[in-house]
Amino acid sequence: MCKKIFIASTGQNTGKTTTSLSLLHLARKKYQRVGFIKPFGPKLTSYRGQDVDVDAALMAHVYGMDEDLKLMSPVVLYPSTTRKVLDGRIDPQQYLKQICRAVAELEKKCDFLIIEGAGHSGVGSVVGLSNARVAKRLAAPVLMVAGGGVGSVIDDIHLNLALFREAGAEVRVILPNKLLRSKREVTLHYLDLAFRREGIKVIGGFNYSPILANPTLNYLSELLKLKLNASKEQGRRIVHQVQLGAAATQRVVDLLLESTLVIVTSSRDEVLVMLATLYHLPEFKTRIAGLVITGVAPLADIVQRVLDDAQIPYLRSTKTSAEVYTIIQADVAKIGADDRQKIGLVQQLAETELDFEAIDSLF
Repeated sequence: MCKKIFIASTGQNTGKTTTSLSLLHLARKKYQRVGFIKPFGPKLTSYRGQDVDVDAALMAHVYGMDEDLKLMSPVVLYPSTTRKVLDGRIDPQQYLKQICRAVAELEKKCDFLIIEGAGHSGVGSVVGLSNARVAKRLAAPVLMVAGGGVGSVIDDIHLNLALFREAGAEVRVILPNKLLRSKREVTLHYLDLAFRREGIKVIGGFNYSPILANPTLNYLSELLKLKLNASKEQGRRIVHQVQLGAAATQRVVDLLLESTLVIVTSSRDEVLVMLATLYHLPEFKTRIAGLVITGVAPLADIVQRVLDDAQIPYLRSTKTSAEVYTIIQADVAKIGADDRQKIGLVQQLAETELDFEAIDSLF
């Protein structure tokens, strides 16, 4: 008999993928055969020559599940899929059948199966695949990942619970993530009070971690759709601070904190040369994660030579510094398959911050 857990979420950026990654890590310590499936994938990537969801690719890469990759991502939504479904050119029932067949196959092979939804509970409704409907169809009890506050988190949970109840799916556990360490116990206490009468258990998730929340240079390269001029190791560097390099040169240097990404326009020769020069020094190499060089003005030849000599990581954009800064600040980084430091930290924290036995006992 395969134990199934459907991982839902109140919205994006609550730590749903981090939770799935962690539960897989912990489950593998207890169960011999552990599997993962992302029933429908709205975020496409190419992995091992196949079009799959990014989270399925991540789990396959980290846990050596390549042989089950086709089952792990049975339905991938392309940009044109929504229009084709609404135009009647695709029957969404065929997607549901594909998902059910994949889950049935994985159930035969697994003792413990994690089914990860996409976004909030209603995501996928446009093609007949809302998380609530899929969870009900698969007869999978739900663990709902939420944020780490109280009032607004309770509101978000109730909105999502309504859809699951309408579909007839059972939510058994709420797992708040990104908890402030100093307020963890108080937050969990009030969330427990809010849902105790609903018969839903509240179990604490991860405390807030800047390392998990912040992007790598590789991630920013993909986000900004820019080539990263850096080594593989430099590309994995985690950015903890983002600074607009608009101040006087000395002020830009004074404001450098641990692992800072500096956004600076291409006409600021003196700032670029100073940062590249400082990158040679060990104490500044830890402070300077890299540069985003913005603007349409070409770099002076001598500045380009200084940058290349310093081997300082950089991205080159024709956007303004303000546009780049806004894009980065509006985004929350997801864990990628190449983020070794983050993945290792997630697995390490999972063993101290997640009560797997308590979760497992409820499914």
